[in-house]
Amino acid sequence: MTLTVRVITPDKIVWDAEAEEIILPSSTGQLGILTGHAPLLTALNIGVLRVRPGKDWQSIAIMGGFAEVENNEVKVLVNGAEMGNKINKETAQQIYNQAQTELDEANKAGDRRKVLQAQQAWRKARARYQAAGGLV
Repeated sequence: MTLTVRVITPDKIVWDAEAEEIILPSSTGQLGILTGHAPLLTALNIGVLRVRPGKDWQSIAIMGGFAEVENNEVKVLVNGAEMGNKINKETAQQIYNQAQTELDEANKAGDRRKVLQAQQAWRKARARYQAAGGLV
């Protein structure tokens, strides 16, 4: 028995296939889902969703949203998502490094608004870089 997994953004379906297992970046930590999981509705953080359709894992960078689990169906509704294998790792690393620099500068400046914006950009850059195979 398998899970039916759908990852949906406002403008496209990023993943719509069967899977053996899925790991969600929920607001309370990593959440593993297998067949027969109890019904669940959870908020998702910016991070990496991992799905295992066979024996190999696929990574998807997600930009926050919600997931619903019911009757071996996992619906993931997110603000944005990108398959890890379609992200250029070197470019993602450069963007991550730039976001880290901007976050450090915002923290030094002490401007709360700029710190929050820099943290958000850093989380998104980190998720993309992780999904591309960088950072563990």
